[in-house]
Amino acid sequence: MENYAEMLESEDKATVDLVAVKKANTSSTTNEDGGIIQTRTYDLHITYDKYYQTPRLWLSGYNEDRKPLSMVEMYEDISQDHVNKTVTIEPHPHLPPPNMCSVHPCKHADVMKKIMQTVEDGGGKLEVHMY
Repeated sequence: MENYAEMLESEDKATVDLVAVKKANTSSTTNEDGGIIQTRTYDLHITYDKYYQTPRLWLSGYNEDRKPLSMVEMYEDISQDHVNKTVTIEPHPHLPPPNMCSVHPCKHADVMKKIMQTVEDGGGKLEVHMY
């Protein structure tokens, strides 16, 4: 029993300082190959727009630490041809703030065609039940 207590009190040289590892990982934004390792994810919400009688897409973005993206950061991920034209920042009709990126309903068909074409060009198949 004394050996066990002695073992607990001694410093183990094989332990890892997780705080130091986390700091080192978060301070670096690229790996050895120079590729980006930081990622952003988006939640997609779909509502129905009664005026245009089409589905409406809403996007809310998060960084790698699951913290909400600012509007500027979300706009960085959207084609500049669509910012403030097809995709705008608006309050979601059923959820509390923050505001979300929304694909304007009048452009919904064009955006969906582009998404389907991109998936098909990548070798995938987009079906109605996946929408």
